[in-house]
Amino acid sequence: MADYDRTPVEVPTVETEFRTIQTKLPVPESLPIFEKLERSEPRSMRGQPPIIWEKAEGATVCDRWGNRWIDWSSGVLIANAGHGRPEICEALKATIDQGLLSTYVFVHEKRAELTELLRSLAPDPDTYHVFLLSTGSEATENCVKLAKTYAIEKHGPQKRIIVSFQNAFHGRTLGAQLAGGMSKLKTWIGCDCPTFVQVPFPDGYKNEDTSFDLFLKTLEEKGVSPDQIAGVMSETYQGVGPDFMPVEYAQKLEAFCREHDIVLIMDEVQAGFGRTGKMFGYEHYGITPDLVACGKGISSSLPISAVIGRKDIMGLYAPGSMTSTHSASPLPTVSAIENLKIILNEKLAERAAAMGDILIPELERIRGKYPEVLGCVQGKGLVAGIQVVKPGTKEPNPAVALAVNVACLQKGLLMFAPVGIGGECLKIAPPLVIEEAALRESIAVFEEAIDEVLGR
Repeated sequence: MADYDRTPVEVPTVETEFRTIQTKLPVPESLPIFEKLERSEPRSMRGQPPIIWEKAEGATVCDRWGNRWIDWSSGVLIANAGHGRPEICEALKATIDQGLLSTYVFVHEKRAELTELLRSLAPDPDTYHVFLLSTGSEATENCVKLAKTYAIEKHGPQKRIIVSFQNAFHGRTLGAQLAGGMSKLKTWIGCDCPTFVQVPFPDGYKNEDTSFDLFLKTLEEKGVSPDQIAGVMSETYQGVGPDFMPVEYAQKLEAFCREHDIVLIMDEVQAGFGRTGKMFGYEHYGITPDLVACGKGISSSLPISAVIGRKDIMGLYAPGSMTSTHSASPLPTVSAIENLKIILNEKLAERAAAMGDILIPELERIRGKYPEVLGCVQGKGLVAGIQVVKPGTKEPNPAVALAVNVACLQKGLLMFAPVGIGGECLKIAPPLVIEEAALRESIAVFEEAIDEVLGR
């Protein structure tokens, strides 16, 4: 994670329709808040640009000292419908006034409304069910549990392996990290689990071989046969990029799963609800997953997640044996309902596709100015990333990526800390409601920051 210097520095004043910078950054008066957190929190909670959020609205974030940033983070791909939507706020107020704050799995009316709404978005609403949870990690772990249960009950205990991809991120809990593809995140586990196997992801840059033959060859080399595989799980796009599969690869993967009765799981926690220019990112591939893990943009606000899956798989557990304490908790549930209505009614998936037609070519143009250092551009809709590398190589250059990130912050453009396998990826994910003028202004700011850092 990035290590930000919290020494306040003088920065140029900025005043536009969408950005205001009028203090030193970090704001000197904000430092006691950071110091208080250092006394009470683990250092793992540090690592994002050093500003104190006071209010977020639409596609901007403000502090209480008069500074305002265009937001290229959406929190962390949460605020698809924009920050602070009045419709969501009003629904939350109404639920609080109603006096319903928690329900466990006792039924409340809005739970039925949300599950029906999500079911209507499934590949085949008549054959899919919806299970509500609290976090993306819960959703991906539930997918692993269901895939293994389905395979073992139908085919026997030998069919228990989950295949996922190198560099994948599926969450921070045990099962999610076993399925993940970054070895440095697994050292705490202390051992390998033979029922989780990773294969190379066909991103075309870090791994230039995008053939499905590599998938089959890797499994063979690892001694894994199809009759041992319970499920294959992939992020629709890998968050370290964002990196997408070739369409042909995804379709061959689906065919492989169908041939061998393997549960195909798409992790849509980052990609879902319009982010890529489709309601769900897997729609770009023309495939039908058996289980879909959802989170983040499902509510544009409060913590809630979901698994959307085939009825025969979702129905494997008896009443009371697959639940979670805050499944369909009333406040997150109503926030998700209002959020989904906004995304559908305002056609935000289509809007993301149109804004992506502006964003991606501009990023390609910027990359073309510094091809030795800006390794590649990946993206669809309103999610994109530029890999910053050491000149003439594909080796991550986290120091330069961080310098660009800080320069953006000082100019009124907020990104979360660089991501990627080595902290080299400048990731771009504004709310889907960002105005075209704000998008074009933020692209210009991004280019200005890159010019300053790389032109030194």
